[in-house]
Amino acid sequence: TALRSKMQLHGLDAIIIPGSDPHQSEYVAAHWQERTWISGFTGSAGTVVITNDHAGLWTDSRYFLQGEMELNGSEFVLHKMYNQFATPYVDFLAENLHKGQVVAINGLIFSKSSVDSIAKTLDAVDISLEHRHDLISEIWSDRPLLSEDIVMIHDVSFTGKSVNEKLSDIRQKITSLRANHHFISALDDLAWTFNIRGNDVDYNPVVTAYAIVSNIDAHLFINPKKLNEELNTYFSDNNVYVHHYNDIIPFLNNLSDKETILIDPSICSQAMYEAINAQITHEASVPKLLKAVKNPTEIGHVRNAMIKDGAAIAKTFYWLENSLAEQKTIDECAVAAMLAENRSHQEHYHGESFGAIIGYNSNGAIIHYHPEPDTCKIIAADGILLVDSGGQYSDGTTDITRTLALSNPTSEQKKHYTLILKGMIALSKAIFPEGTTGVQLDTLARQFLWSEGLNYGHGTGHGVGFFLNVHEPPQGFAPAHSERGKTVHVEGMLSSNEPGYYLEGKYGMRIENLIVVTKFNNSSFLSFETLTLYPFDKTLFDNTRLTDAEKVWINEYHQKVWDNVSPLLSGDIITWFKSKCDPVD
Repeated sequence: TALRSKMQLHGLDAIIIPGSDPHQSEYVAAHWQERTWISGFTGSAGTVVITNDHAGLWTDSRYFLQGEMELNGSEFVLHKMYNQFATPYVDFLAENLHKGQVVAINGLIFSKSSVDSIAKTLDAVDISLEHRHDLISEIWSDRPLLSEDIVMIHDVSFTGKSVNEKLSDIRQKITSLRANHHFISALDDLAWTFNIRGNDVDYNPVVTAYAIVSNIDAHLFINPKKLNEELNTYFSDNNVYVHHYNDIIPFLNNLSDKETILIDPSICSQAMYEAINAQITHEASVPKLLKAVKNPTEIGHVRNAMIKDGAAIAKTFYWLENSLAEQKTIDECAVAAMLAENRSHQEHYHGESFGAIIGYNSNGAIIHYHPEPDTCKIIAADGILLVDSGGQYSDGTTDITRTLALSNPTSEQKKHYTLILKGMIALSKAIFPEGTTGVQLDTLARQFLWSEGLNYGHGTGHGVGFFLNVHEPPQGFAPAHSERGKTVHVEGMLSSNEPGYYLEGKYGMRIENLIVVTKFNNSSFLSFETLTLYPFDKTLFDNTRLTDAEKVWINEYHQKVWDNVSPLLSGDIITWFKSKCDPVD
């Protein structure tokens, strides 16, 4: 009601509210959670459109069930998107508004490319788009402040490259494109570039800031309260000039119109784009592409992080199994808390890499379900439990999913699980030529489900950061119309491998490992090394569906898990864990 009053005051007929921030982040700081504040929907992907007589939320299949639950009882209508990369909410406005009407957005939190796309669709039907409105700020009186937490330095012993080396790599690319500057607005790109981390956003260890890397210097725009004497010296020693976060627009205004700046239009906000006085060249973010390829130091650290992570999961699942056997009352939130507790005892741990997905029976079919204390389910020794969780360590980011049978599984459950497992193994074992894209590899994981007329409504995998965002573009395994599907996989790229299957109202299943691209026999072909270390639930295997080659792969993987993780365990858990890693016949 308050928003519609402001719309009427400004002569606006509709407003689009995204789930993003000025840096186009997936997970956003509380200060920028405008869509959640207005709608109550907490999923990481979704867009709100409000007109004078309609309030709608558009989201993709990962969040259909969550959307129905969170919007229940409100005026908001859930609009289901079957292509998560499309913009049907813009089509809705084009079809339901009239010529001459006006749609508003806040150009600070919409990218340049998204504004161009929206405007093109609306212009075709003579509907105007105004991108200089910030109506939410006018009505959100208790809006949270941005974090002032002190920045952390990520030591070069972890990163494998110094700030100066990274700046040199970026400058080399800038020079090759005949430009003078590169505007960096994505928070993970910035954190990687300057070897810094922070606590400004839940789960992603990033810092709220902007940066401009130029041919001869570098500029960081950040709240000065986030820096101490050590950090000021650190930036000075690396020839990085520090400015206030709010000084970015005046700085862009004062660039020479004789110089050229590189911007990524899919990341740079419309407001920042309009502030630039220099000549503009559109290019993909340079650090986004550089950080996607992990160096040998980073990969070595990730291997170590996986060992620690496997031990933490083993301790959690051992506790869970014994608790259920003793008929103790355990709910989904308790499992999430125990995972975080066991990870917290590992060296270099900083926190979860995302809110743990602990889905018991029907909740497992909600793809991005996250248990909450007031609504989470009690877990009994019966049915299926899906556990998707991860940790942030100085030496790597983890993301692992295991599906557990808490009682004797049915033949149908075994069938679904084994089809998923076969797909995950097929992708893990893939040998492919240089130049292969994510969409080509995606089909390997789906083929066995497809053969039974089954599928899952999410990508098979996403890029993963190094003590950074658990969802890191550009690579992954996904349909062709997505960036992940189009991106070529190269040596050093770290991605998840996570096929699944979901039966609404019954259960969900997913198996996820992280894999890194490696050279195959020093040839022009590539392959994957599996880094995640935890056994699969053998009670869910339908052995008649597994080939001898697949059983060999499982047994070799389980032996690797045992060899690496068991030294971190002690007591009765050793015998228990050994049984989990025993070979299959």
